[in-house]
Amino acid sequence: MTLKTRQQIRDEFAANGVSYSAWARQRGYSPNMVIAIVNDDDRNPRLKCLRGDAHNIAVELGLKRGQVFKGDAGDLRLAAVA
Repeated sequence: MTLKTRQQIRDEFAANGVSYSAWARQRGYSPNMVIAIVNDDDRNPRLKCLRGDAHNIAVELGLKRGQVFKGDAGDLRLAAVA
């Protein structure tokens, strides 16, 4: 998967006529969080998107690689190190 820039994501939303708020609500995210991530600076982002909803939003938008995790933290199973 090729990662996208925030400008590419903004262009896709505009080309498809979809609002950030509608996209966020459809996926159960805060519209304010999605807007903050999309409008952040690519070179020096204020939101690092390392965990939680910010991570999941960045993955779904194509800003970063990873898996979307929507379960309870207690359900997370990490691979054992041999």
